[in-house]
Formats: sequence, structure tokens, C-alpha cells
Amino acid sequence: MGDDRERTLEWVERVATFCGDAWGLAPITGRILGWLLICSPAEQSAGEIADAIGASRASMTSNMRLLTSIGLVRRRTRPGQRTAYYHIEDDAFEKVVRQRLASFAAFGDIAEEGLELGGADEERTRRIRSAQRSITLLTNPDR
Repeated sequence: MGDDRERTLEWVERVATFCGDAWGLAPITGRILGWLLICSPAEQSAGEIADAIGASRASMTSNMRLLTSIGLVRRRTRPGQRTAYYHIEDDAFEKVVRQRLASFAAFGDIAEEGLELGGADEERTRRIRSAQRSITLLTNPDR
């Protein structure tokens, strides 16, 4: 059991490192996410998560708020209990990716306004056009 727990916590740390490097999340946020991806039972309280990953309970509040606000983690209470429990839904990553792609697509209107401001001045519009091309490739890969 100890060896399995050690391997699990090493994996959780790898998730935390990835989340920091790729997404700019704090290590604790990545550890919470990693733990919730692999823990059993899948739904755990902030105290259980804190104990598992060696975090202070005080640090859990803002990190759980962040993960729930971006849609990766769901919070739920049980009837007759004051404790909140957290879990990751099976389609959480798909939902977050779709939301992010939609937000990039919404940037299109802002980019168009920037192009109008820049007019024919290539120096002023080059970066905006580059951003538009990148976003178009991400949101409409068939174009």
C-alpha cells in the first residue's frame, strides 16, 4: 500500500508540474487537480484532499474556488451535512476546452475593431492578423 501511495503522489506531483508549466497554475492547484483525477472515492472533502496531498486546509479555499470557477471541479453538499465534497466530472476537460475555444472565437470581433484602428498600417496590424490566423486555426481547423 505504501509503495502504491508513493507512486500515486509522484504522479500527482507530475500533474502539478504540468499544470504549472503549461497553464500557469500554482503547484497546490495542480496537486488538487491531480489528486481528484486519481483518488478513490472520486468525491472528497477539502480536508480529505488536503490530508492526501499534504496541503494546509487554509490553502484549499482559494484553490478549490479557482478550480470550480473554471469548471474543472464540481462542488456538492450532501443532505444534512455542512461539508462540501469535490469531484471531477467525466466530461470536465471537454467542457473547459470548448469554453476556451469559444472565448478565442469571441476575440474575433475585438480583432476586427483593432484592424480598423490600424487601417492600412501593416506595422500596427501585423500582430492582430497573426492572432486572428492562430485563433482561426484553433477554432476552425478546416478553414
